[in-house]
Amino acid sequence: MHAKARSTTESTKFKVGDHVLFRDPSLFWAGKTGHTFVCRVTYAWLTGGYDLVCLNTGRKVSQANPDYMRLLPSADAMRDIDTAPLHAEGAVDDITAAALAWLTQQHATANQRPELPGQPD
Repeated sequence: MHAKARSTTESTKFKVGDHVLFRDPSLFWAGKTGHTFVCRVTYAWLTGGYDLVCLNTGRKVSQANPDYMRLLPSADAMRDIDTAPLHAEGAVDDITAAALAWLTQQHATANQRPELPGQPD
């Protein structure tokens, strides 16, 4: 590579705890199936690599190349809650069980009188 040449994609810096999509380059370039995983970052190396754990299998990936990782934004995971038609007919059918549980909890606590710390009964 020429000394002044730059990479066409800038690597993103990930943090421990981030959820990422990881594509195993060895499997991908060999044309094998099962090359893409949803993972959580468990360690960030000073060399720029990352240790990952795959969420569905528990498989561990050591020093993954960040060029083969993409951040999974929480906004995408929570879109069903943000866009749920709460007052429409059949709204419950359009929302996941986890989202419904969260909304139920929010409704139950939203109408309670807040308790201040250190207040006598």
